[in-house]
Parts: sequence; structure tokens; C-alpha cells
Amino acid sequence: MPSCVVDWKTITGFVTEAFIKYGVPEADAKICADILLESDRRGIESHGVNRFKSMYLDRIKAGVQKAVTDFEIVKETPTTAVVDGHDGMGQVVGYRSMELAIQKAKEYGMGMVVARNSCHYGIAGYYTSMATKAGCIGMTGTNARPTVAPTWGTEGVFGTNPLTLGVPTDEPFDFNLDCATSITQNGKIEYYDRIGQDVIPGTVIGEDGEPFTGSGGEALKRIRQGSAALVTVGGVGEALGGYKGYGFALFVEMLCAVLQDGFFCKQLNGVDENGNKCAPRLGHFFIAIDTDHFLGEELCRKKAGDILREVRASRKAPGAERIYTAGEKEYEIRMSRTDGVPINESVQGELNDVRREIGLDSKYTFPWD
Repeated sequence: MPSCVVDWKTITGFVTEAFIKYGVPEADAKICADILLESDRRGIESHGVNRFKSMYLDRIKAGVQKAVTDFEIVKETPTTAVVDGHDGMGQVVGYRSMELAIQKAKEYGMGMVVARNSCHYGIAGYYTSMATKAGCIGMTGTNARPTVAPTWGTEGVFGTNPLTLGVPTDEPFDFNLDCATSITQNGKIEYYDRIGQDVIPGTVIGEDGEPFTGSGGEALKRIRQGSAALVTVGGVGEALGGYKGYGFALFVEMLCAVLQDGFFCKQLNGVDENGNKCAPRLGHFFIAIDTDHFLGEELCRKKAGDILREVRASRKAPGAERIYTAGEKEYEIRMSRTDGVPINESVQGELNDVRREIGLDSKYTFPWD
């Protein structure tokens, strides 16, 4: 499908104002817009403007997600906190939670905050970037609706559950590993559906135990029906280490539910005890480790940079141009996208609908008009 590039000022203003029109307070709307668009800046289209309407605005409109976030600290110690998002904006819960974890780390060396009753919080790598910019090692993860099968299973029992890690470096970009514990994530399948692309064989398993091959749209339908599921990192079975991705996924599930007494696994299917649609009720965790409480930020950044440089300088496979380290590709895409964000045709229609609904036709003009 043809794409049009919308400049950053226009798309940022529009997304922010749309959130405000939907009832999100201005300060929170700016946080939500920044996290959403940071995904597009890094080239992660599956979590950016593609999901603006369906994942956030539609849920607010349907009443399953609250526009105003009641960020409640349920329990707190000098180094830890348990917070309840009360079905508010996941980005706001995530931002304030990592902010709190960093504050604790700066004072005591380490800080950990766990959250319950939240909603989708966007790209996890945003929060680890918050930590690394502050000179901290950062970690975060979230559970999600049950779409991923355990090793030797064919049923979606837990979510894509990213385990995301960040380390400050002296490079132009920090080490930032932001990836699901499944081979691919739901957002990527949704993106394949939008652009009419088939799924990569081996990333989805059918109820017969065989890899699904076909369109993203068909895969998405079957996953939502429960007749297919995403596969954990390492692939089907144990031969290539599928049990490793499975184990990491369950570890994330536990950190997102155990410490904060949150919902888990099939309780996150978006349906309440009476069979009615409800908020996602997700859990997250955030960890910050202040490098100045060890041997100092400067030394940490230099040592981490040395490690990355040595790895990238190692022998390359025949035909390979370069070796990358985590966060490098996203940084290069971010530097190249100075003009704006590419919007595919189906999302263009969604933005038109939102613009018309909230009365911004005369204020915002898009390239496809």
C-alpha cells in the first residue's frame, strides 16, 4: 500500500490534541503522544500510529479504558513501590512508574516499581531509555492478552511478554534490547494484516501442532479465535531452544503479577467474570540501577561502549556488511526519519475518521488530502 510521510510537528500536534479531545489531561496526552510516536521514530511501526485509534482511542470510547489515569501508590518503601493504574492510560502508568524507580535508584542505588490494572504501555524500550538517559541500567516488562503457546502446547496461554533491558554507553546510542519473548508480536501480525503480507513460517502454530502459513489477516483471525497461537523465541518444540523463550515469558508473567497481586494469563483476555468486555488489566515492572552507586556513570558508559565496539569488530559472516548491537538500528532509523512518520493507506483512513469526529478538519491537513 502507498504510504505518505506526515511531518513530526503535524502528527505530534494531531495525536496530542486527539488524546485531549478524548478526555486525556494535557500533560498525560503529551506523554502518551511522545511514547506512541517514539515507536515510529525508531521504525517500530507495529506499536506507533498504526495502533493509535484501535488500541487507545477506541478503547477509551468503548469505556474499557479510562482517559484520566488514577495513579495510586498502594505500598511504598525507600527502594520499592506497588502502584495501581485503575485501568488508566498505560503510557502514563509506565512513565510515572519508571520515573519513580529512577528517583529511588538515584537515592538508594536501586529502585523497583510494579504496577497492576494498567493498559497497553507502548514500546517497552521507551522506559529503559528513560533509565539509561539518567545514567541507570533499566529493565521493564509487561504481560499481555493470552496469545502465545507454551512449549509443546498449541493454545495461547500467556502474552508476548517483552523482557526489555537498557545499559548506558558512551556511544551515540545506548544498549537497548526491546523484544518480545515470542518470535513475533501481535502488533506485527496486525501490521502484516494492514499491508497484506503473509506471516513468517514458524512464528505461528495451529491447533494441529503444525506451523501456520498464510496471510497476516488469517493468522490474526485464528489467534483471536483461539485456533492458532504465537510461538516463543526458539521456535516450536525444544530442538532450537523454544523452552528458553517459554521460560523467559513465564518469568515476565510472574514479575507482572506476583508482587503486585495482579491478573495473569487467561485473566487478561479482555473479558470480565460475567463475559463482558473489560479493561486489559495488565501488569508491568520497572527496575532502575544507578551506575553512580557502583563505580560511576562515566566508567560504566565507557566499559559498555568498549564491549559493544569489540563485538561489532568481530569476524563477519560471508556476505554480511556489519554486525549490529541492540539499539543501533533503531538509532539509525531515528536519525534518518527527520521528515516525519510514514503512514500507510489504512491508517490514513483512520486518522481521517478521527480528525472528522473531533472537529479538526480545518486545523490539520495531511499529505493525502
